Amino acid sequence: MKALKVCVIALLLVACAPIHVTQDYEKGTDFSKYKTYNYYQDIDTGLSAFDTKRLFSLLDEQLQLQGLVRSDTPDFYINIQSEEYQNEQRNTVGVGVGGSGRSVGGGVSVGIPIGQTQITRQIIFEFVDENEVGLFWEAVSESRYNPKASPEKREERLRVLIEKVFKKYPLKTKK
Repeated sequence: MKALKVCVIALLLVACAPIHVTQDYEKGTDFSKYKTYNYYQDIDTGLSAFDTKRLFSLLDEQLQLQGLVRSDTPDFYINIQSEEYQNEQRNTVGVGVGGSGRSVGGGVSVGIPIGQTQITRQIIFEFVDENEVGLFWEAVSESRYNPKASPEKREERLRVLIEKVFKKYPLKTKK
């Protein structure tokens, strides 16, 4: 029973893998002047068609909560890029053999990888004001990605990611 509890806790920790977000912005930006947005027409998110559709829908919801409105004549455009990569295998089990005697020593060690290779997805969100400053805000998210996840789990993961990315937006900048 104790082993079962440990396994369940371990699975929950893996399922709730962290999402890391970094943000940057153009110094002196007045975020209050931006009320409308749209996506670039030729945007290539690097995501599947279904994930792109999910992402746009969730992003629209979040931006509406921020008081922004999607428009054909926007104050700024949104560009989204993504990339997937495999993390290096860091978990290993060491097996060693050694001996010593009268100032003579020796040893052999071998690292055997355990677990599966993790896939990480990086998504970059860029807000671009084409009339004035160009790129004025950027957020980069990195999180584990399971390409075999169900559509419901993919959508929920994207929802959590979007919420985390926009948790501190709009930025309160000093004038």
